[in-house]
Amino acid sequence: MNEMELKYGCNPNQKPARVFMKDGGELPFRVLSGRPGYINLLDAFNGWQLVRELKKATGLPAATSFKHVSPAGAAVGLPLDETMRKIYWVDDMGELSPLASAYARARGADRMSSFGDFISLSDVCDADTARLIKREVSDGVIAPGYEPEALEILKSKKNGNYCVIEIDENYEPDPIERKQVFGVFFEQGRNNLDINKEMLANVVTDNKEIPDLAKIDLIISLITLKYTQSNSVCYAKGGQAIGIGAGQQSRVHCTRLAGQKADNWYLRQAPQVLNLQFVDGIKRADRDNAIDVYIGDEYMDVLADGVWEKTFKVKPPVFTKEEKRAWLDGMTEVALGSDAFFPFGDNIERAHKSGVKYIAQPGGSVRDDNVIETCNKYGIAMAFTGIRLFHH
Repeated sequence: MNEMELKYGCNPNQKPARVFMKDGGELPFRVLSGRPGYINLLDAFNGWQLVRELKKATGLPAATSFKHVSPAGAAVGLPLDETMRKIYWVDDMGELSPLASAYARARGADRMSSFGDFISLSDVCDADTARLIKREVSDGVIAPGYEPEALEILKSKKNGNYCVIEIDENYEPDPIERKQVFGVFFEQGRNNLDINKEMLANVVTDNKEIPDLAKIDLIISLITLKYTQSNSVCYAKGGQAIGIGAGQQSRVHCTRLAGQKADNWYLRQAPQVLNLQFVDGIKRADRDNAIDVYIGDEYMDVLADGVWEKTFKVKPPVFTKEEKRAWLDGMTEVALGSDAFFPFGDNIERAHKSGVKYIAQPGGSVRDDNVIETCNKYGIAMAFTGIRLFHH
């Protein structure tokens, strides 16, 4: 099959819509269940590229959770400790496979943004991963294959309408990519840049030490940024993205957005949050939303009398600003990648508040000296990659 008709494009009024191979060749994927939409396929193909590169760079199974053509989370398959299992709501699932652990991390980093995601997996989907996917609100999944049990689990989701796509893992697209905007054709070479540890060799700060685990996190952040709508910044720790800021016109706003997401990821590990007692039968999305509000500035929206009873068995104490800051001061060894240079040291000041110790960015700003000076003030190690990673 070299063509597939779609229900509509980005919006219901955009018809007709289809995907096809211009050279008459076969489409590099098969739909095994459901009916993907235009945006589903954009997410699927961008996500597949991301996880394929993560697997190549780290040697570990990888997963990403995509929403609106940017990743909400990305991770490799490292084991989950007890706290991670609790905040990702998988502590009832027993030991997870590496691939399932990767998706638990990718989905769990920013659960609010991952709601209704499209999933990409680097490896054949196993039953563990399928069981995890089945319990989450998601539009679909793309992988190079599916174990028989996993496929049966996924086909039963959404009354048989869940979108399951099998990608040809050996497919390589043409080195030139093209698109049309307002009747004008655009053409460019595909971004085939190989992101690896050698890109982190030019450390320009006083602190030159970037441990191997931090290098993995920096690689994860850079590969994630390669498929994130620009401007973009990514915080990473422990084998996963923990805060992604996408599509911001100002880089410092991007750094703040991603930093707030990273802070929320860490705040969810605080005893005040882990000890919340939810009412029986609460939906997963309602629970996630309640946590997001509880750790934010508008906490009274869930703690007011007559309101908290709908969510909690016992009224939680206020998680004060001072308590949150004290907890966040324990977040350390965070890695940060940026898809283009930091123009001012204010980005570093914000990153420092979220425990950033290692940075990778292209360099090349007229204010590089100010950025380096700010890193030196906090003992941050920063590498200039010399490579911009814009994606649109």
